[in-house]
Amino acid sequence: MRATFPFAAILGQDEMKLALLASAIDPTLGGVLVFGDRGTGKTTAVRGLAELLPPMLVVSGCRYHCDPGANGSGCDDCQTRGRQGPLPSEMAPVPVVDLPLGATEDRIVGALDLERALSRGEKSFEAGLLARAHRGFLYIDEVNLLEDHLVDLLLDVAASGENVVEREGLSVRHPARFVLIGSGNPEEGELRPQLLDRFGLSVEVSAPENVSTRVEIIKRRDAFENDPAAFKVKWLPETRRIREQILSARNKLPKMELSQEVLERAASLCVRLGTDGLRGELTVMRAARAVAALEGSDAVSDHHLRLVAPSALRHRLRRNPLDESGSTARIQRTLEDVFCG
Repeated sequence: MRATFPFAAILGQDEMKLALLASAIDPTLGGVLVFGDRGTGKTTAVRGLAELLPPMLVVSGCRYHCDPGANGSGCDDCQTRGRQGPLPSEMAPVPVVDLPLGATEDRIVGALDLERALSRGEKSFEAGLLARAHRGFLYIDEVNLLEDHLVDLLLDVAASGENVVEREGLSVRHPARFVLIGSGNPEEGELRPQLLDRFGLSVEVSAPENVSTRVEIIKRRDAFENDPAAFKVKWLPETRRIREQILSARNKLPKMELSQEVLERAASLCVRLGTDGLRGELTVMRAARAVAALEGSDAVSDHHLRLVAPSALRHRLRRNPLDESGSTARIQRTLEDVFCG
């Protein structure tokens, strides 16, 4: 198995790393979209995130790794077993599943064995990538090149939290709740608006222009490729620190204070930017709360709103033909007006 470059050793790309950590703390954020040039660490960061995630409690023997405390919202098998008594449980790693660009629909949603069903009368289901990603992360590289029918499929599952496979009168359903992470190069095509709106946070990444930063990135990558094991050991204390930070933030999140003043500032920011609907305010609020918990704060402040506003709102802005500046520049100008005006 190929070694994974440690998340803690990634230099720069602070907005991307913060967005990924926020989604690890609060999965209800809606996931992260990372757009940027090739070679800017997008895939490295997502795969490195997997090693940071604290293990989760699952039902022993369940192929969908259902939560034993799900209170009836698990798979059919776990619901049946749950009526007979407490479900056996164990700790398991949080799944981070890659969805390859050329994956077929059957590989994604799973496949029913019709021959076995007809000959033996048994319902046999081969679980797909959505089943493997339940309660974890589903990563789609080059998400803007995904075929339309697969985009529709993902939208349906993301909205319902359930995957339904139907073939020749047979059907299987199972829970499929996951954090969606997508990455891509904007020069290769735009993302469909329906899918774009599903991402809670949108991040733009680029290669650093500072020479010393670039040199340090090259040195770290070279050291990792020469001796992956030794490099990972070197960064293990920092990896453990971030993992403990995520755990602490998750515990702190439900108790995080959010004042009326902070909510009004978030709403005022969205009104001035002209974002569609109320999803912008909700995402800004949740992301700010997650980042505040990550920093160990007791309450959300203007500082946290300013940190998350660009990634929460840049993909929700209406195009203004009279303003040729990019969405990030528009958000920064409006932030200055709201917080310093």
